[in-house]
Order: sequence, then structure tokens, then C-alpha cells
Amino acid sequence: MNAQNGYDIEDLQPGMTASLAKTITEADIILFSGVSTDTNAVHLNEEFAKTTMFGGRIAHGMLSASLISAVLGNRLPGPGTIYMGQTLKFKAPVRPGDTVTATATVKEVIVEKKRAVIETVCTVNGKVVIEGEATMMCTSRAA
Repeated sequence: MNAQNGYDIEDLQPGMTASLAKTITEADIILFSGVSTDTNAVHLNEEFAKTTMFGGRIAHGMLSASLISAVLGNRLPGPGTIYMGQTLKFKAPVRPGDTVTATATVKEVIVEKKRAVIETVCTVNGKVVIEGEATMMCTSRAA
């Protein structure tokens, strides 16, 4: 790993993995609501949220998904890489107080294009809440 730029494309291999975990707090939900301007009552109003299919408040899906960005940008491939694309499937809700673990696993390395395809998964207590795939433009020692 290049200390300044993360992993170069030449260092990546299918199967490499990295994770991080974060507990989603009340403050996270309020701050994300302000930054994103997503003030949907299902995130902010417990009385309203109790009337929904979730039976209570849930965190913004993109708040949990943003942890994927943190893994990719900070750990694997790491600093210097550029996010090119991401698919997401939201499988289950995340509630205030849940600890979300985001994991990135290298699926494919395309050295000549300096691209990596990475499987992305978020879990809460071992249950998949988000799954998807990211495409990253990586740094290279050759360039």
C-alpha cells in the first residue's frame, strides 16, 4: 500500500477486503438530513414512522451507503482513487443505534484501464442491509 495514495492498481488482487463499522446515531441522522435536505418524516418523526411499514424511524439509506465510500476512499483501494460508479440494493432498514459494517471486496482488477470492480456490502449484526458493486479508478505506479 502506498501510504499517500492507498493501493495502486498493480497491488490489487481479487479477494482483497477491507471493512469499517460505525454506529448510526441520532446526531448522524439529523446532520445527514440537513446536509442532504432529505427531511422525510420516516427519518425524523417517530410518531409518523410508527405508522409506516417499518414501525419506527429508520436512517437514510444513503447515510448507511456513505460508509461504503469511506471504506473505498480510506482503506481499499484507498486515498487517491476515484469513485466512478456504484450500484446499491437496499435490503433492510437501519435504525438509530444500529452499528453498520461496510465491507469492500475486490472482485476484478483491470490493470490496463486502472479500474477495479469491488463488491460492496453493509451489514447490521450479520444481516445484509445494502449490497452492490463499485467501479473505481485507481492510482498506478506506472503513471
